[in-house]
Amino acid sequence: MRPSGRTPASLRPIALDIDVNKFAEGSCLARFGDTHVLCTASVEESTPGWLRNTGKGWITAEYGMLPRATGSRMDREAARGRQSGRTQEIQRLIGRSLRAVANLSGFGERQIRIDCDVLQADGGTRTAAVTGGYVALYLAFRHMQEIGALSAIPLTDQVAAVSCGIWEGQAVLDLDYAEDSTAQADANFVLTSHGGIVEVQMTAEQEPFPRVQFDALFELAEVGIRELAAVQRRALRLAD
Repeated sequence: MRPSGRTPASLRPIALDIDVNKFAEGSCLARFGDTHVLCTASVEESTPGWLRNTGKGWITAEYGMLPRATGSRMDREAARGRQSGRTQEIQRLIGRSLRAVANLSGFGERQIRIDCDVLQADGGTRTAAVTGGYVALYLAFRHMQEIGALSAIPLTDQVAAVSCGIWEGQAVLDLDYAEDSTAQADANFVLTSHGGIVEVQMTAEQEPFPRVQFDALFELAEVGIRELAAVQRRALRLAD
């Protein structure tokens, strides 16, 4: 039995609450069990210099954890004077994941910043950020469409992310911290709702594992992404 009492193929309780910030063009509070990530999308009427006069826009992301997101207080990275390598890696992952399903020529020379702030961490913060970040991005595009800045929402697919791992010798879906901290292997899968692979991050924490276990993890991830995509559609009130 998993510490949470879930079956190997069960997600934590998932909630994607939209419009939680009155100022951002798009916002979503992504709750994966006890992991809570606030995702906001801000539209800027300019692009990075290297994209000027190309007719293309850009989507980028920033990620951070509040000091008491975990069991003991952490210093703010601003107080340290620099971002950690982990923070930079995660925010690049979020940006890549969202750009993978966006038509960058479809929203003009604008930049959309996705801010993902971890309010509470219990494992899987990056996967919650990608999943909630997509919802915030969609809402920002919907806002632009409503005010006449866009004729159509420039997204080609949905994207979501979920963790999987080998815990106590078995493949399990959506690890919380109790599992993640003792897993024999840990993976993050970023997939589209139609099964396209955007990115896979995977590490053997103890010993190398066989291909059959990777296949089992991938199959679990596909199950999880289908469920997450359905939650995204319900949050956005989109038809299945």
